[in-house]
Amino acid sequence: MTAIDGEALGGTRGRILEELAVAPLTARDLARKLGIQESAARGHLGRMEERGLVTPTFRKEGVGRPRKRFALTSQGQDQFPRKYDLILDSVVDELLASKGEGFVSALFAEAAHRMAREVTRSLPTNATEEERIRHVVGALNDLGFRSSLERSPDGKRHIVRTNCIFRHSALTHPFLMCDVFDKNLTEALLGESGVALEDSIGRGGIRCSHLIPLR
Repeated sequence: MTAIDGEALGGTRGRILEELAVAPLTARDLARKLGIQESAARGHLGRMEERGLVTPTFRKEGVGRPRKRFALTSQGQDQFPRKYDLILDSVVDELLASKGEGFVSALFAEAAHRMAREVTRSLPTNATEEERIRHVVGALNDLGFRSSLERSPDGKRHIVRTNCIFRHSALTHPFLMCDVFDKNLTEALLGESGVALEDSIGRGGIRCSHLIPLR
């Protein structure tokens, strides 16, 4: 059975997720499997339902009322570890070997611009520069980057990120992930050219920092 990411959800609720990953179960079924009281199982399921991790389903089995079983939601399934970086690295290595760095760089740049168009779709067309920057920081946070806007003593603005959502791939392919994809994404999000990547996790830094040019 696949282990739950300890940071996401551990203990009894993590074990509940693991059981529900196999098949939907009733509170009584879970209590028996986990060796806990049925009331305790119901309490855990109720709180997990509030968090959007499980959802009740009803199925009629023979005579009587339908039985209430709990199943994982998409959010619940997302609590299990994913190894997308290994797949991405394999694809990138294959593309580099067969198509060359120029082709792959153009592909990553276009992917960054496509992603930026999706992210900025909800941004008002008449947004001010500061509104756009705040929107970009919020969008990056929604993607998991842990971003913030900082101002240096000389008044320069920096978008700082303390988490890299593709850290493993950035360490493996820093030019493609940092200098091409990340830089193009930030410029496209801001609607600015000349954004300078000053520091990056992919190149051994503790954070990524983009200098926004002043108008």
